[in-house]
Amino acid sequence: MLPLGMAAALLLCLFPPLKASRQRQARGQAIIDSASDAIISIDSRQIILHANAAAARLFGDTPAGMRGMRLGQYILRDLRSLGKHDGDPPFDDISQELRLTGRRATDYTLTGRRSDGAMFPLEGSLSAMQEDGRSVFTIIVRDISARKQVHEQLARSFSQLRELSSALQTIREEERKHIARELHDDLGQLLATLRVDLTLVRQHADTTLPLQALLYGMDSLLVTAITSLRRIASNLRPRALDEGGLYFALQKLRHDFLQRRAVQFDLLADEADLVLDDARSTAIYRIVQEALTNIARHAEASHITIALHRIDSSLAITIQDDGRGIAERDLEKATALGLLGMRERVWGLNGSIHIGADSELGGTRIEISLPMHAEAAEPAMQ
Repeated sequence: MLPLGMAAALLLCLFPPLKASRQRQARGQAIIDSASDAIISIDSRQIILHANAAAARLFGDTPAGMRGMRLGQYILRDLRSLGKHDGDPPFDDISQELRLTGRRATDYTLTGRRSDGAMFPLEGSLSAMQEDGRSVFTIIVRDISARKQVHEQLARSFSQLRELSSALQTIREEERKHIARELHDDLGQLLATLRVDLTLVRQHADTTLPLQALLYGMDSLLVTAITSLRRIASNLRPRALDEGGLYFALQKLRHDFLQRRAVQFDLLADEADLVLDDARSTAIYRIVQEALTNIARHAEASHITIALHRIDSSLAITIQDDGRGIAERDLEKATALGLLGMRERVWGLNGSIHIGADSELGGTRIEISLPMHAEAAEPAMQ
């Protein structure tokens, strides 16, 4: 019989891989236990095989207390799982439902439950391995309550900025309407009356030729002043929008554009589809006006198409040109205030807007959808 020491040495010689494997396993377990992230190992039945100290602290339990428990005791798919039986696993098929391999699960796709029942958002990842002929899943999770609070604060701030922007747009339009009315009704009437009086003076037979020339020049200046006043008032608030509605205001906008640009301009719309309230009419007019300004400045287009059609309970607006097109980087420029203003007007009406280059026809294509019913959904940012 071999002495005990010789037998042990012989076993070590015969089975060195076994010793090395156990040492590696022990080192790996030590690393897991000392990790700052919560790490949980489960089997295919979602029974917890091991939980490190960080996981125990995260869920308000102990590693020994968590061992042998179902994963659903600590991690829920989402808050809807609370309405199910507590004994049911949170995921019907872990390979299908816990799709976290190789990436972080964002948007709070997991919900943690502490031992006292408190809920909190989690971010996690999943990996799988074979151990002793069975599948073992390792879940690494982190508490993202602080991040979620920051996200919610940013969302509230963003919503408040949107409301402020919408209020400022409304105030600005009201001011423009007021100034345009004052210019037209007060100053415009004053200039028109002055011209009538000047015409009466010119009819006197005793006026000299130099005086007649002077009066004629004054009349020309008055005509120029009245024309400029009407143009300024129209730019502030188009009278066609108040007198004829959106359809005729867009027709006037098209006519004025064609007076300055030799292009083909198709306006496709049905007057009945554009009987809208003042807020929507003004916003749509300003959007089209800004789009035409951008086309005139940058596009070098020869063909413009603007289509406005009702589709179910929404108004679909398409603005397209065959010009140079818009680059992706131009959409995010801080100086692109016109595009920003268009987006703010659309979002202020709970609509969606997409601006981009048209890959098929060339140029730029703007697609807008505005809900026409009162219960509008939240705006979509594309």
